[in-house]
Formats: sequence, C-alpha cells, structure tokens
Amino acid sequence: MNVIAEIKRINERELELGVPYEGSWHQKYKDSAWVYIGGLSFELTEGDVICVMSQFGEIEDISLIRDPKTGKSKGFAFLKYENQKSTVLAVDNLNGYRLLDRLLRVDHVLKYRLPKESQMKEDLLEQAQVEGKMRGLPGHAYEGIELANEFDINRGQNVFDAPKETRKEKKERKKKAKKAKKQRKEMKKIEARRIEWFEQVRRKRLEQKKKEEELQNDPIHGLTLEQLEAQSSATGWRGRYEPDAKVKCVKRGQAGIDGGERVEENEQEAYNERERRRRAAFGGVNRIR
Repeated sequence: MNVIAEIKRINERELELGVPYEGSWHQKYKDSAWVYIGGLSFELTEGDVICVMSQFGEIEDISLIRDPKTGKSKGFAFLKYENQKSTVLAVDNLNGYRLLDRLLRVDHVLKYRLPKESQMKEDLLEQAQVEGKMRGLPGHAYEGIELANEFDINRGQNVFDAPKETRKEKKERKKKAKKAKKQRKEMKKIEARRIEWFEQVRRKRLEQKKKEEELQNDPIHGLTLEQLEAQSSATGWRGRYEPDAKVKCVKRGQAGIDGGERVEENEQEAYNERERRRRAAFGGVNRIR
C-alpha cells in the first residue's frame, strides 16, 4: 500500500477514535528527532527545504542527498529537529502535501544513519582524534620535520604561556618595587606630619577661643584705668583733692613718643603727692595751734 495513503489513514483513524498522544503511533519514534522527506523537487536546495520545514520547529541538521558525480539533488532528504515533538507536527501536516506539483512524503526515522560518504568522513575524523593527529593540535605543522628545539609533534609551543623573566628584567622589577615602597613610606610620614600640624593648629585655635570667651565673661574686661579708679562725688570730703587725683611722674633720661621726656604713672609717687596736698589743704591737717 502507498505509504502516504497509509499514514493519512492511520492519522484519520486516531482522530476519529480520539486516541491521546501517549497512545499514538508517533510514540514509537519518541527517541528520534529525524524525519524523512521524499518527493522533493530537484531544483530545491537545503535552504529551501529548511524554509518549508522550519514552520514546525527549530532545525538542527539537514542532509539533502545529492549525486556524488553531478551534485544534483536526488529528491529526498533527512532533517533533524531540536524538539522531537516537532517531528509529529511535520508528519501530520506535510505528509501528502503538494509542493511544486510534487506530492511530499514525510515520515519518522527510527534510527538515522549517515550516508556512506559522510560516515566514512566521520570514521576518519574519529580515527585522527584517537591518534592525536587531527589538524589544529599543537605540533601538527612539524610532522615529519626534524626539529631544532625541544618541541615535537605532540608538544608544540604554547603561545599563551607568559615568557620567562630574565635576570635583568627581574632586577629592574625588584628595583622599581623597592623604590615604590620607599615612596609609599615617605608619603605616610608626610601625611602623619600634616595631620599632627593640623591637630596643633586646632588646639591653638581652641585655646584662643577659650581665652576670648573668658575675657568676654570678665566684668572688668574692656574698662579703662580711669573707669576702674574711684570717681569723685559732689559730697566728697576733699572735693577735687580726693585720692582719685592722678599725678604724672616724669622719669628722667627716657625719651617719649614726641622726642621729649616720657611721662609714666607711678602709683606710689601719685599716692605720696595726693597725701601731701591733702595735708596742706585748709591750713594743714597736722597743723599745731
């Protein structure tokens, strides 16, 4: 019986009976994400087939069978989906579909095997991997060549390895490190001195501020000498000769601001002068009758 018609009949029968997905004939192929596509037009390429089949899911691989001599398509291909459930959609929807006047046959593939030519390439690739001769491994370019250094076919030069440091470079590096360490030490000392200086300035400012506050709180702060001395009153017993009178004392031999003799106030001399004047007033306090 025609495979296309048989697949259609089975799908229609399951649809009539309401068979769930777990009991469908698709479950036999649940471990395979490959589908077979037959009846393709010979003008279609791999890209064309992918455009048609990608509407049912993401595609991982495709193998369009071609004539090894001419390279022309043979009209069928194998395609692998990323999700196995996409194969169910492709088989149910595209089997029996007409594309470019050709009837498509889309069916599951239980066990996919690579074409003979592709299989041979895979075998050779695996063999090369086992023998360690796969192109791209370290040393493959030196195979069969006499080498003048320690590298061979199995151990080539590691271009990502850091070069060895020479004695001169090592000496320069240590010298720079020592110089940098010394500079850091000097900077720490400078920073410590700067902090200490700021602390001294701060303490001096606090002391000065404290003294200013004490002077402002002092009741006699800002008063002149005349204000501090006792003032004469109208009822004073000696009037203008009260003991608050001031006497200027001249010290000989000392120049003043204006070039003359400097005048200074001497408390003891001022007191003696006031006493002399007091005793001489009204005939003298100590006068004997």
